Amino acid sequence: MITIFSAKKVRTMNPSNPEATHIAVRDGSILGVGSLDEVSGWGEYQLDDTFVDKVIVPGFVEAHAHVMAGGMMMLPYLGYFDRPRADGTTAMGIKSYDQLIEALKAEDARLEDPNEQIVAVGFDPIYFSDQPRLTCHHLDQVSSTRPIYLHHASGHLATVNTPMLKVNNITRDLRVEGLGRDAEGELDGELREPPAMTLCKSGYRVFQFTNSTEQALRDFAALACNAGITTCTDLAGSAILAPKTYDMTTRVTSEAAFPMRLVQYNIPAMPGDAADFSEVAERVVELRRNNSDKFRSPGIKFVLDGSIQGFSALIKEPGYFSGEDHGQLLAVPEQLKDWLLPFHKAGLNIHMHCNGNKTQDLALETIEAILCEAPRPDHRHTITHAQLTTQAQLRKMAKLGLCANFFANHIWFWGDQHYDITVGPERANQIEPCASAIREGISFSIHSDAGVTPLGSLHTMWCAVNRTTPSGRVLGEVEKISAAEALKAVTIGAAYQLHLDDEIGSLEAGKKADFAILDDDPLTVDPMAIRDIGVWGTVLGGRLFKAANR
Repeated sequence: MITIFSAKKVRTMNPSNPEATHIAVRDGSILGVGSLDEVSGWGEYQLDDTFVDKVIVPGFVEAHAHVMAGGMMMLPYLGYFDRPRADGTTAMGIKSYDQLIEALKAEDARLEDPNEQIVAVGFDPIYFSDQPRLTCHHLDQVSSTRPIYLHHASGHLATVNTPMLKVNNITRDLRVEGLGRDAEGELDGELREPPAMTLCKSGYRVFQFTNSTEQALRDFAALACNAGITTCTDLAGSAILAPKTYDMTTRVTSEAAFPMRLVQYNIPAMPGDAADFSEVAERVVELRRNNSDKFRSPGIKFVLDGSIQGFSALIKEPGYFSGEDHGQLLAVPEQLKDWLLPFHKAGLNIHMHCNGNKTQDLALETIEAILCEAPRPDHRHTITHAQLTTQAQLRKMAKLGLCANFFANHIWFWGDQHYDITVGPERANQIEPCASAIREGISFSIHSDAGVTPLGSLHTMWCAVNRTTPSGRVLGEVEKISAAEALKAVTIGAAYQLHLDDEIGSLEAGKKADFAILDDDPLTVDPMAIRDIGVWGTVLGGRLFKAANR
């Protein structure tokens, strides 16, 4: 049976047919988009007017997120900003160190087993100028016996208390990069990047396990549906490292009631680990042969550095504006070409995590060397985050055919901190340079990196369009883009980056019937209201999925 959906307006993101009022769907695919007269000629149909007062846009495509967004909310949330939960409720933010200690003490009192550890998520000390670093001494106020592991918002740092250090046999004699120390050389409880974080095995494993559970995946999909996202990446897939998780993901995503298409990019090895990348490439190709309608494995991701707000991203001169520089490269420069080349030759898509622009120089030089050795048209390799990309780097990206995936949400969540603390006014005004990417002809998307920030394509659009920080500062007026350009970035632009633009990202005949159902038109509302547009839910393959709060 053919179903024709009617709407107040349909924004197709198809430049040949940009607006419509009706969409005809059969067997999960679009037959036609236009007026009722134009789409009713396919045969007998039923008219669905559920969305007659709504605006339909292509289902949002989130090209950089993590199942962690679902799993982390199963743990105590101690972030600065309020955070939505999968059931439509909100976890309230922590606004001071005193609130942090109180929240952890409440968790300590709740636990009956005196030996059970506390693993919590979301805190970031950079928001508190009076105490810009969180140490074991703060957490020891909560308990001198119960181990505590606090995973920072960036995902690149953690802070633990003294009992957690003791239970994992971490002493000052260990010489591991990323172990924080005080002026006397004693451990201060801060762990920077995986080589240091994984030393606290008991806490880190709880965090990792929670994020790989079936409930985490289901909550991740629910969060996506609530935000109008129909295709979402897991850019830290573990199929290679954890086959059981892959099997669970295959089973859950195959369910008819699962409300999202999942695109999983595997990490070939954790930073600091060794691997035979030729063998890994063959395994990823094998995974790709198992692609299904709602679960794809098109490529791999390498994490090349840390986070700007954690001072562990590697940035060019003049370096960090203030604070202590912990710039940390998580790849061996001389080996990076050999690491990436097997995946490139296998036809796999490569995403490279580069927060710092010095790291991005390495990525660009490596991709250039790879393309000289093994030319490959239409590779669509991607610099992901690309926060401090310079104009020279943008020009080189354009020449090399690279895509950019800008972390637009940083403008809101850390924009003031970047201006005042991490990189200073000039570079903060140029962060996430979407308008410059358009001028250079670079295909790009914008993302949330959930759970670093919440899933929500309307919010990432809002950030790229308005470039406004919590203090009211506008970061880089000339890097603002239009609402139409932002909508392109979270639909067809993101789909192109994932090599899926022939299936999703726009509403046109032959593509999957994936829609986001909105209460208003993001292209005509006041730009400052974009993030406040209500989301009714989604349509995935012609099937309706209502958001939790509707």
